Amino acid sequence: MDLHFTSATASADERAVVDGALAGKLNGDGRMRRHLLLPVLHAVQDRFGWIGPGALNYVSESLGVAPADVYGVATFYASLKTAPGAARMVYVCDDIACMNAGAEALCAALESSSDSWSRSPCLGLCDRAPAVLIETAGASTSATAIAPATPALDPQTSRPTQVGGSARRLLRRIGRTDPQSLEAYRADGGYAALFKALELQPGGVIAEVIAANLLGRGGAAFPTGRKLKAVANAPAYPHYLVCNADESEPGTFKDRMLMEEDPFAVVEAMTIAAYAIGCRQAYIYIRGEYPQAAQRIGHAIAQARAAGLLGDDVLGSGMGLEIELRRGAGAYICGEETALFNSIEGKRGEPRNKPPFPVENGLFGKPTVVNNVETLANLPLIVTEGGVQFARVGTPGSTGTRLFCLSGAVTIPGLYEVPHGTTLGALIELAGGIAPGRRLAAILLGGAAGTIVTPDALSMPLTFEDARAAGATLGSGVVMLFDDRVDLRAILRRIAEFFRDESCGQCVPCRVGTVRQSEALQRLCCNGDPMQRARDISLLGEIGTAMRDASICGLGQTAANAIESAIRNLGLFAAESNS
Repeated sequence: MDLHFTSATASADERAVVDGALAGKLNGDGRMRRHLLLPVLHAVQDRFGWIGPGALNYVSESLGVAPADVYGVATFYASLKTAPGAARMVYVCDDIACMNAGAEALCAALESSSDSWSRSPCLGLCDRAPAVLIETAGASTSATAIAPATPALDPQTSRPTQVGGSARRLLRRIGRTDPQSLEAYRADGGYAALFKALELQPGGVIAEVIAANLLGRGGAAFPTGRKLKAVANAPAYPHYLVCNADESEPGTFKDRMLMEEDPFAVVEAMTIAAYAIGCRQAYIYIRGEYPQAAQRIGHAIAQARAAGLLGDDVLGSGMGLEIELRRGAGAYICGEETALFNSIEGKRGEPRNKPPFPVENGLFGKPTVVNNVETLANLPLIVTEGGVQFARVGTPGSTGTRLFCLSGAVTIPGLYEVPHGTTLGALIELAGGIAPGRRLAAILLGGAAGTIVTPDALSMPLTFEDARAAGATLGSGVVMLFDDRVDLRAILRRIAEFFRDESCGQCVPCRVGTVRQSEALQRLCCNGDPMQRARDISLLGEIGTAMRDASICGLGQTAANAIESAIRNLGLFAAESNS
C-alpha cells in the first residue's frame, strides 16, 4: 500500500529546492539514494524554516523512501521542524557554562522581545558564555553565533576564543595563518605531510601511527594505528573514513576551533588517513550548531579539490579521494559512531549493537575508520616527524599533546594545548588560575559524561592512565571550574536533564533510567525528608549501575558518571540524608 502523510502536495518552490538539492546526485542506474535524505531535509528547512507535509511527500517520492521513514527521520532531529515557525530563530544555550554565566537573564529578556527564540543545549561556545545561535531561513539563509551574548543580540559583542598552552603543536597555525587560504597553509608547511605519506606508502604510514601510540582523543582512547591497520587489511571493499565532528559534549569546543581556524589541516589529515586504509570516499560529519566550521571546511575541501589535492588522481599518485561534508541536525547521540553512520545513511541517528565493530561492519556495512577531529589532526605531525619522535612528547602511555577546553570560573577561559603528563593544576595556572576573589569548589573533567573532582585532584597528571587510576576521565578534554558561589545541585540537575532529553529512547535502560535519574535529583533538591533523601541516593546508584551495564551505547553507559562522582567526591546531599 502506498502511504502518504496527507494529501498535501509540494509547492513549486518546494519542488525546486528538493530537485536542486538532488541535482547531479543520481547514481549510475538512475536511482536516488537514501543517504541523501538528511541533506535534502536540511535544504528544505534552510529555505522555508520548516519541512511541510507537501515537501515531506515530495522528498519521499523523489528518494524512493517510505513516507513513514522520511517522517521518522525529520522528527528525530531537534533542529528539523515539521510545524510552521518563524523564519528567524534565536537559540539560547542554557547548558552548564551558559547557565552559570547569565543564560536565564538572557532568556527573561527575550521573553519580552519580538524575537522568536528557544532554549538550546550546549553550542560549543562555553569559553565565551552565554551564547546564542541565530538562524534565518530564506533564499539567502544564514546562521550567526554570538558569544558572549547580550539581550541586544549584537554580533559585535562576540570575541574570539583564547588559545594558549605550553606546547602548541596542533594549534601552532591558529592566529598566524589565514584559515581560508590554501596558499597560506602550504607556505606554513601544509601538505608536506601528504607528500611524505605518499613516499612512505600506506603500510609505512600505518607503521608510523602505531609507533606513535596515538590514542583516540574522543574518550574511548582506542589505539588509532590498530584501527587503520584493521581496515587497511579488511578484505571487503569499499573502505570508508569518517571524521566525527559532531562535537556536542557540553563544555567542549576543541574540534570547532581546529575546523574554523585550521581547516586545511583537517582535510590533509583526512587525506592521509584515507590513503593509509585504501579509502576513496570519506565523510566529515559536522554538528549543525557549527555554521562557521561547516563553511570553512567546505571551502577547504573545494580549494583542495581545485588544486588537485582531492579528486580522481591526488598529486598524480593514482590515489583517488572525495570528501563529503554532512551537517548534523541537533542530536547529541550522533556523536556515537554507529548512530553517526545511521545518520549519514539517511536513517534515524540510533546506535547499533556492537559487535560487529566499525572496522568490520561500519558505514554502509563496510569496513570503516571513524575518529574525531583532534585525533586525525595528529596524523600530519606523526608522518612528518616520525612515530618514535612523536611518542617522545607526553608519557609512554599517553603520547603527544592534548587539547583542553577551559571554561567556568577560570581567569582566562579558552583552548589550551599541553603535553600529556602536565598536572591539572599547572594547566589551570596557564589559564590564570581561579578567577580573582573566588574559591575553587569543584572541577568537571571530560564533559557531562565525565567526572566531577575536588581541588585535591589538582596534582593529578593529565594522562589516560592517571585519570583512570583516579576514577576520572579526560573524555573530550573539558576542564570546567566551579567556584564556591555555584549551586552544584543545579549543575547536576542540568546534566541529568541533558541526558534525559538527548537519549534516543531506543533501549529501555537509558530511556527510562535518564528520566528516573532526573526525577530523583529533583526530589533530592526539593524534599527535606531524610529517609526519602537516603532512598533517592540509593536509587541513583542502582539506576547508574543499570544504565552502565545494560545500555546499548555510551550515552546511557556514562549518563550517571558526573552525578555519581559528585555525590561520592563532594558529599552532596550527604548531610541532609544523615540529618
